[in-house]
Amino acid sequence: MLWPFLIATLAAPLLAMGSETWPGLAPCALCLWQRWPYWVAAALLGLGLALSGRARRLALVAAGLAVWGSAAVAGLHVGVEWGWWPSPLPACLAPGAGAATSIEEMMRGLAAAPAKPCDEAAYFFPWMPLSVAETNLIYATLLGGLLLRRARRD
Repeated sequence: MLWPFLIATLAAPLLAMGSETWPGLAPCALCLWQRWPYWVAAALLGLGLALSGRARRLALVAAGLAVWGSAAVAGLHVGVEWGWWPSPLPACLAPGAGAATSIEEMMRGLAAAPAKPCDEAAYFFPWMPLSVAETNLIYATLLGGLLLRRARRD
């Protein structure tokens, strides 16, 4: 039965999207990148529901690897949060003046919605010691492992 895996795979990006509304967490560029592998994995699991045998097993393996892709991005994000390395994405950097020669030019060059720097950790709850990126790193690592384990059993 793949339904529990499909639900668990969809839960992560949907929870992340919900956290933008409540409790109002602003996602950074790396946060958004962590969601894409879950959508890919969900599509592969949906395909796996319709398949059987070797094709189903391959879909499960690919879904597990996709979820581990999210874990890899989360690991990169955790390193950025902890200051181990800078973010490779230019969208993660605080906006600068660029080539603006006046305040008016600089204001016109700003994005419509302010971007959150990737090195600023976001927390679901103030009392929880894990950032959203750290939580996703743990979740994606475990879920990817469970998917690969299930593929081995099939």
